[in-house]
Amino acid sequence: MSHDTKTKLVYMANQIATFFKSQPESEAAQGVATHINKFWDPRMRRQLFEILENEENGLDALVLQAVPLIRKPVPVTHQVP
Repeated sequence: MSHDTKTKLVYMANQIATFFKSQPESEAAQGVATHINKFWDPRMRRQLFEILENEENGLDALVLQAVPLIRKPVPVTHQVP
């Protein structure tokens, strides 16, 4: 994954978190996860999980709270015709 892609995904995830910080604390992480599950395609979610492998990933604490609620895409397998 390119540095630009990583930067863009971190920015987008953090923007979602910023919006949901205005919601009740008990609903904020679920809101972030629901948004990502609903609007991010599996490739984007897969890349998010790759970003999470790095401790210093730049993700907002609310995004990190939402991670257990985000659907992890199935690994990509290459099928031979």
